[in-house]
Amino acid sequence: MNSPVVRHLMQAGTLEKFYIDGEWVVPEGDGRFAVVSPSTEDTLCEIPLGNERDVDRAVRAARRAFASWSATSPQERAVLLGRIHALMCERAELFALALAAEMGAPISYARAAHVPLAAEHIRVARDNLASYPFRIQRGKTAVVREPIGVCALITPWNWPIYQITAKVGPALAAGCTMVLKPSELSPLSALLFAQVIAQAGVPAGVFNLVSGTGPQVGAALAAHPQVDMVSITGSTRAGVLVAQAAAPTVKRVAQELGGKSPNLVLPDADLPRAVSLGVAAAFRNMGQSCSAPTRLIVPRSALQRVEALAVAATKAMIVGDPFAEATTHGPLANRAQFHRVQEMIGAGIEEQAKLIEGGAGRPAGLSRGFYARPTLFSDVRTDMKIAQEEIFGPVLAILPYDSVEEAITIANDTVYGLGAHVQGADKTRLRAVAARIRSGQVHLDYPAWDPQAPFGGYKQSGNGREYGIEGMEEYMEVKSILGFYD
Repeated sequence: MNSPVVRHLMQAGTLEKFYIDGEWVVPEGDGRFAVVSPSTEDTLCEIPLGNERDVDRAVRAARRAFASWSATSPQERAVLLGRIHALMCERAELFALALAAEMGAPISYARAAHVPLAAEHIRVARDNLASYPFRIQRGKTAVVREPIGVCALITPWNWPIYQITAKVGPALAAGCTMVLKPSELSPLSALLFAQVIAQAGVPAGVFNLVSGTGPQVGAALAAHPQVDMVSITGSTRAGVLVAQAAAPTVKRVAQELGGKSPNLVLPDADLPRAVSLGVAAAFRNMGQSCSAPTRLIVPRSALQRVEALAVAATKAMIVGDPFAEATTHGPLANRAQFHRVQEMIGAGIEEQAKLIEGGAGRPAGLSRGFYARPTLFSDVRTDMKIAQEEIFGPVLAILPYDSVEEAITIANDTVYGLGAHVQGADKTRLRAVAARIRSGQVHLDYPAWDPQAPFGGYKQSGNGREYGIEGMEEYMEVKSILGFYD
């Protein structure tokens, strides 16, 4: 237990407890879960696992708090969100240390991306409240948006605090109360966030946290009759199970699920820039991002040059100890994901895709930890397993095309539709290609991240949207009051 974050949580008395109804409480469930360091494979700590009674206790607390919280003004909610944002920024280093410990994020990347982008979701939720029209006039009718009620928020292990704030921020802004179930694989940053919630003065019952597994706590939340909405970020399989559990109570289900995002490089693109940034985007967070552009679609005539550029970009990466300042890429977040990535690299070799960098096993010099070799396959066909299945690791498939029409077909040849990238010099053609790609987001020429841009998927990547105005509206119902205006 050498982690400063574990020591902090133990000293605060919060590591062994859940946060329910404004208090840190002893769980009713007696299950335990070992949180494993992905860089050493040692146990960091153990956390308690909740059961159906813990879920019911938290949901009932959220239900009791809903009447008063939903009646607060947008200005009151904005002030509270401002306090949460300030506390997160004050404790940014502690959050970064938690992410490096629990899921192997390089400390430099945790500081530069995971934590500040997570805080941005809270800031955006606060700022959007300043001008959002909760009531508009349409003839003599008032169209009103009201909070949907009690929300179950189920978040993943790959961007732990980022996905928590992407849900909690807009849910609080909308006037909802909630129960958060963070991933049991990366729970430390969630516990730190619950401390922030308590210290910011969020009223009792508005925010509740219950740790546990998907089959027990996640399923109980999805099925609970007093939960009005479930928002889940996770695998497509998990999203289906949640939707099935929620169906008998006809609650809303918002799902941000899997992806196999294309990165389409047009013939007139700046090839060195397109490829180097494309490799970086595919391998960010060690490839553990649902929208990572892991299919690089390039002109066949440029394939050899693309291969050389991609290999050079990959060799420049430093895979190692997440606490080392020079590290650019840490381990995969957990044992199951390590084995999944190894299996998929093996599938690419078996399918006779052209392996040009990386391969199976750990990088040289690393004998412990869930470290994988950043891997490039070229001359990949769209019917190959590595071109169709989400790998969720540092594996990039390079697919050649002979015409732009074929490239668009390849881009859309997937059951997913979460993100996409298009590179090229002609802005008019970029926009035309973007219009034909079936995905919830399309990035043209590597733009800056935009926290106001709605994020969500087509097809099996889910439904509903997060971020910005649309993210807040997911947590609202629409009411028409006819005759409201004379």
